[in-house]
Amino acid sequence: MTILVKNTMDKKQAIMAAIVVPLIICAAASAYFFIGSLEEENKDNQTIVIVTIVPQQEFVEKVGGDRVHVTVMVPPGASPHTYEPTPGMMKEVTKAEMYAKVGSGVEFENNWMEKIISNNRNMNIVDCSEGITKMGNDPHIWNSPVNAKIMVENICNGLVKIDPDNADYYTQNKDNYLKELDTLNEYIHHKLDGFSNRVFMTYHPSFGYFAEEYNLTQLAVEYGGKEPTPQVVQDSIDESTRYNLKYVFVAPEFAAEPCKTIARAIGGETASMDPLARNYTSNMEQIADSLALEFEE
Repeated sequence: MTILVKNTMDKKQAIMAAIVVPLIICAAASAYFFIGSLEEENKDNQTIVIVTIVPQQEFVEKVGGDRVHVTVMVPPGASPHTYEPTPGMMKEVTKAEMYAKVGSGVEFENNWMEKIISNNRNMNIVDCSEGITKMGNDPHIWNSPVNAKIMVENICNGLVKIDPDNADYYTQNKDNYLKELDTLNEYIHHKLDGFSNRVFMTYHPSFGYFAEEYNLTQLAVEYGGKEPTPQVVQDSIDESTRYNLKYVFVAPEFAAEPCKTIARAIGGETASMDPLARNYTSNMEQIADSLALEFEE
């Protein structure tokens, strides 16, 4: 009798499971597609903006807030000097209302901007470098917070042009972010101004504008995208020894092996210094902190 009851209960549980589990799966699937459709609807209501490099994403999102959807052409970990866009990226361009280019001679833009524009001639093209004094052929203008402020102003003007009804919204967001960049600038000055040693070494010369702004000297191992020769590595070792350097800074998108060779020779170490990080202000603070460690006697 006991066994009979148990078998009966097992059958009931099996029947209930057969009914309930599919219902749960259907409900979950419905929720998934509902959320997905909401996301697509939200994207449809946003201004689609294309940018070249990751730091620009923060600039646009800080100004545009929830009214923009940003696509980055050169993804994290890739180099804007060598990257080629995927077909999917080029398809995204056709949907965009605005392209915020760096405008300072980044190789990606030199090689692809004409093709990008031909994919969508209705986009508003914003030159983020407008109003910035260039340093020769150095394209890395964004790595100075003072330049970043000008880039943000240009982005705001571009958004207002294509969406004038929300001009006050963009302007207020822009003003708030400019204050954040002013605070960042003050932080870097406070962190670095007191040092007498002001020389640092990095693999790729990404921080020329930063060095110019804060009265520093950047020594680079690599120039022109060429792998450093043994003689260049030895020269870098000699310079590091001359200035009593402790670190060789390297970005994630570049090979670290030559830097490790130099660091071993001087009894130092390699350290990360990313010129293309997603979180611009916090990354710049980290760069200042890292340089302060280098400059300490």
